Amino acid sequence: MASKELKTYSREEVAQHNKPDDLWIIVDAKVYNISRFKDLHPGGASVFAEEDIAGQDATEAFYGLHRHEVLIRPQYARLQIGVLEGEESVIYGRVPGKLSDVPYAEPSWLSEGYYSPYFKDSHKKLQQAMRKFVDEVVLPDALAREEDGKRPSTSVIDAMTELNIHAMRMGPGKHLKGLTLMGGVVTPEEYDYFHELVCIQEIARCGQRGYGDGLQSGAVIGLPPIMNFGSPELKAKIIPEVLSGKKFISLAISEAFAGSDVAGLQTKATKTEDGKFWIINGTKKWITNGTFSDYFTVGCKTDNGFTVILVERSEGVETKQIKTSYSTSAGTAYITFDNVKVPVGNTLGPEGGGIFVILSNFNHERWVMCCASARGQRGIVEECLKWISQRKAFGKPLSSQPVIRNKLAAMIARAESVQGWLENLTMQMCNMSYKEQAQKLAGPIALLKMYSTRCAQQTATDAVQIFGGRGITKSGMGRLIEHYYRTVPFDAVLGGAEDVLGDLGVRQAIRQMPKNARL
Repeated sequence: MASKELKTYSREEVAQHNKPDDLWIIVDAKVYNISRFKDLHPGGASVFAEEDIAGQDATEAFYGLHRHEVLIRPQYARLQIGVLEGEESVIYGRVPGKLSDVPYAEPSWLSEGYYSPYFKDSHKKLQQAMRKFVDEVVLPDALAREEDGKRPSTSVIDAMTELNIHAMRMGPGKHLKGLTLMGGVVTPEEYDYFHELVCIQEIARCGQRGYGDGLQSGAVIGLPPIMNFGSPELKAKIIPEVLSGKKFISLAISEAFAGSDVAGLQTKATKTEDGKFWIINGTKKWITNGTFSDYFTVGCKTDNGFTVILVERSEGVETKQIKTSYSTSAGTAYITFDNVKVPVGNTLGPEGGGIFVILSNFNHERWVMCCASARGQRGIVEECLKWISQRKAFGKPLSSQPVIRNKLAAMIARAESVQGWLENLTMQMCNMSYKEQAQKLAGPIALLKMYSTRCAQQTATDAVQIFGGRGITKSGMGRLIEHYYRTVPFDAVLGGAEDVLGDLGVRQAIRQMPKNARL
């Protein structure tokens, strides 16, 4: 369809169209005829009756009430009839596939003129490719699915499979061997945890929390125990199915009576008399992706202690959706295991050795959540910096208020400190074996998760204060703020409650205290 030809008008010409039945306005050097639209305006036609709006430049008034994306929507874009003579449009919103030029909107390693000892050209190339893919393929689906609560679309899962993004989200390892990653921008041999950090943070940039969890996050935490502790037969079957997006998997540990207290779990597995099968009975709760999972990595009590077992969806496995305060697109489930028969060969790691299997897996899970938390906080900083620059209060830009600048200063400091600590720990992960990470990094990662989630909740609270009523409204200017404020508490609970994790970090430090150290 050919675009309509836009005429050129002077400001004087536009000013003549200031009557209710002949009403034009100017927004960012673009001329709009809103004569028929005014009565359909959600805020009412009276908004356009103001002397400084009818027939005038309404740019400041528009951006005090609306996001830039409104002008791009077809139903509003078609209201444009021309442009101003000798003037050009200069305002822009989020540019798909591009870096933001708002201060602190991007981590420093992506900011022009800044340097990093951690990130190389391959990391930057991956970031560029991921940014383009997420903005063009993932984000539109994320917005739609957050609205209707359905699971991520198969088309998105398939597109991620084609680029091997599912495999990259599992981190570096043998599972990447022979794969073409993101069209070849990074090789399997050079892929490290910083590359994985890039993938996580680019997806998290969508700002749609429930959808982000629904997008194979169950695999990110449920598949590693199979990759690291499963039998060769299990690996050969399960890993390709999940990484191809054909099957979904989730980690089923938490229960109604035990979450962070892994040792207190009650789901029980007993062997049949011939010793060939497990019979599993019990329930699991708050299991991300559980409603649409084909496999479940389940923590069970056995005669020899805590054991982790892979369970395939079969007779006796029932999942029910749990409605949380964020989108049902995450597939959060309550799971019942009723005399479920599972081959003993599905045991992950040694029988009775499940604590080590889960604790080593927790490190990566919590690190992933820290990566997403760091990026989420940065997104809120960007939203707030834009808002205080365009919003006026008491006759001045909101940015002129010291109390507002003080809140932004704290938000920026929190975002930068979380990212800095995160990058340091990521460097340690790149230089430690999986076993060394389990031994040395459990405490530091636990402390970082506690710190990042507390920072995130404070940032969410401050952002609502900055946006006012818009910060608690699901649409319009503050929609991302409202969504963040409503969903950010999940991070403080999932993967281990922040208080428990803080205690874990300190207890590990105490165990490492030299016996003879004194003040």
